[in-house]
Amino acid sequence: MAQVVWITGASSGLGLHTAQALVRHGFTVVAGARSFGKGKTVAGCDCLPLDVTSQSSIDAFADGALKLHGAPDILVNCAGMLILGACESYSLDELRQVMETNFFSQAAMISKVLPFMREKGKGRIVNFSSINGLLGIPFEGAYTASKHAIEGYSECLSYEVRPFGIEVMLVEPGDHRSGSSAYRRHSAGITDASPYKKAFDAGTAQIAHDEATGSDPDRLGNKIVQALKRKRLPRRLRVAKPDQHLAVILHDLLPNRLFEKIIGPYYQKKE
Repeated sequence: MAQVVWITGASSGLGLHTAQALVRHGFTVVAGARSFGKGKTVAGCDCLPLDVTSQSSIDAFADGALKLHGAPDILVNCAGMLILGACESYSLDELRQVMETNFFSQAAMISKVLPFMREKGKGRIVNFSSINGLLGIPFEGAYTASKHAIEGYSECLSYEVRPFGIEVMLVEPGDHRSGSSAYRRHSAGITDASPYKKAFDAGTAQIAHDEATGSDPDRLGNKIVQALKRKRLPRRLRVAKPDQHLAVILHDLLPNRLFEKIIGPYYQKKE
């Protein structure tokens, strides 16, 4: 019998490619996204509207998914957004929006599914983090903070749910060719008068280039499926280019100032 997966953020980006990979490999997929309430669908998935920042929407999604296929075997938390800006430039509302979408929504979805998984005596939770959950880069402060929160939360969660037969995996993607500019906004605090404007333009141009030339998102989806087919779920799944793997290693090994001297110029404009 096919395993039932609930997946958030499935209408675009890495969530879409992950949902498509799950369908290709025979999983029963109930996909959630806000756009699914506006006519959009993903082939092979049961698509239900879901705003992960709204508890009432999460409750309605869960009720609909339960009626379709019963309790989930797997939860995949993919929903996310990015606001690029200098740490000083972010408004508290912008910071809260990123944390609500990227972190608090995962906690809310997990709290929703855990009673069903405990009743089954098994389950798997896949939380999307990022390379930015392990290190920071200029002008992604809000996103990086949310991904660091996911890393710490998921580690604690794994200890707590293991006795109930539930496994937790962190997915840590590097740059991939996916996503929508609607989920990669600029902070309103970055104006022509900002002291960060020149550095911000150079840094975000490099970030955009790295995403445009990033890894194949279908490969990421297939890697997640391969992990889910294993007897034991890996604690972490990092899917990135070699230079990004190296950056994580150097971040952990080198003194902080030396690491910053190596990485910082990469995001500075070449005159």
